[in-house]
Amino acid sequence: MTFATELERFGDRVAVQLASGEAYSYRELALRADSLFAPKYSGLVTPNPIAIECSNAIAPLAAYLGALRHRVPALLIDSDLDEPLREQLFARYDIGNVFRATGSWHQRAPDQHSKANTDLALLLSTSGSTGGPKLVRLSLDNLQANAEAIAKYLQLSTDDRPITSLPMHYSYGLSVINSHLLVGAPLLLTPESVTTRGFWNFFKEFGATSFSGVPTTYAMLKQMRFERMDLPSLRVMTQAGGRLAPDLVKWFGELAKVRQQRFFVMYGQTEATARISYVPPEHLLDKLESIGIAIPGGALELIGEGGEPIAEPDSVGELCYTGPNVMMGYALGPDDLALPDMQHGRLRTGDLAKRDRDGYFYIVGRLKRFIKVFGNRIGLDEIEHQLREDGFDAAVTGKDDLLVVAVRGEDVSPDDLAHRLSARYRIHKSAIRVRSVASFPLSSSGKVLYMDLLNELRE
Repeated sequence: MTFATELERFGDRVAVQLASGEAYSYRELALRADSLFAPKYSGLVTPNPIAIECSNAIAPLAAYLGALRHRVPALLIDSDLDEPLREQLFARYDIGNVFRATGSWHQRAPDQHSKANTDLALLLSTSGSTGGPKLVRLSLDNLQANAEAIAKYLQLSTDDRPITSLPMHYSYGLSVINSHLLVGAPLLLTPESVTTRGFWNFFKEFGATSFSGVPTTYAMLKQMRFERMDLPSLRVMTQAGGRLAPDLVKWFGELAKVRQQRFFVMYGQTEATARISYVPPEHLLDKLESIGIAIPGGALELIGEGGEPIAEPDSVGELCYTGPNVMMGYALGPDDLALPDMQHGRLRTGDLAKRDRDGYFYIVGRLKRFIKVFGNRIGLDEIEHQLREDGFDAAVTGKDDLLVVAVRGEDVSPDDLAHRLSARYRIHKSAIRVRSVASFPLSSSGKVLYMDLLNELRE
C-alpha cells in the first residue's frame, strides 16, 4: 500500500485546496484519479507508458495519482517544454497517449501492449528544462520510501499545509506532494510564482505552514524583504536544488530561529527519487556549507578513484548513497523500459565530497558536466549537441545558475542566440552568457578545455 493507493483512508479531509476556493477531499481526489484511467486502460496488464504534461493544477495531479493507482508507467514533463523537444522525447520512447495539462487526452499513436517492467511507475528526465532523452526509471517503492523518509525527518502530520512553490514535474516539487499526501495533509495547489502577489495572498488566506525553494527562490525572497512579511502560519522552510550560498543559509537560519521556525537545507538527485540528505535545523548555523546527513533509511559514504571507501575526515572522494529510494536505472530508449532494477539501492552521485569529524558531508565539486540553473539540472553536453545540430559551432560550459556558451562564426548574434536558448529551455536570460570567440581553448589531444573556457567568459 502506498500514498497513492491509500488516498481514500483520509476520507473527507481536504486533499487539495485551490486559490479559487474550490477544494477536493481525499475521497474525491481518488475518484477523479481513477476516472481518468479505469475506462481507458482496463484489461491491460502492462499498459504502454503515457506522458503527463504537468502544471500545478488539479488535472495533472489527478492524472499522476491515477497512473500510480492503475500501474500505468508515466513520463512527467513540463507542459511549457519547447514543442519540438517534447515531440522528440515522445517519439524516442514510443509515447502513444499524452495527458494534456488542460485535462484532456491526446493520442499520438495507437496504444500497444508494453514490455515495460512491471515495477516501473515513473519516468523523469535528468534534465527537465532541456527535455533530455536520458530518463530516470522509478518504481512505486522508490516513491513510497522517499515519501516516508521525508515525512519522518520533517515530522509531517495532517496539521501541515504546504504550498506548491515548485513545479510537480520537478522531482523536488513532486516529493513535496508525495510526502504530504502520505500523511493526509492538504496541499495548497497553485501555479503562481513566489514573486507574485497572488502567491502570497493564497498563502495567507489558507494559512500555509511550509514552502520549498531552490537557491534562486531564497535569493529573491531576501531581495523582496522576506523578513518584513507577516506570515504567522509559516512553520517550515526547505531548500534543495543546488548549493545555497553560506551567507543566505546563515541569514535564513537566523531568521527562522528568531521566528521559532525550522529551516532545512537539503541535498538530492532525481536518481534518488528526490532527497538524499538534510541538515537538522538545530545544527544548521554550525554547518553552513554542509549538505548534512543521510535521510532516514539511507546511508552516505565516500569512495576513492579505485573504489575504496574513504574513512578519514576531510578527505575528498565521490559521494555514494545507498537506500530504497534509489532509482531502478536509466533509460535511453524504449527497450530500456523493460530492464529490471540495475542499481540495487546504490547510487554514485557524481559529486565530489568530504566528511567532517561529526559525520556531516560537504560537496566540493562535480565529476560530470551538469549544472543547476534555478534548481533544474541542465546537461551541458545535451545543449552543445543540440546547438551543433542546429548548425552552430559552439562549446557549452557553465556553473550553477550560469550557462556559458562560446560560439564561432562572424554571422552569429550572441544576443539572438541567448534569446533562442532562453525561449527553448525556459531559462531566464540573466542566467545565460553567450560570447563570440575566434577559437576554443584545446588540450594537446584536441579536446575543449571547458574550465579554461568558463574562466575566460564567465565575467
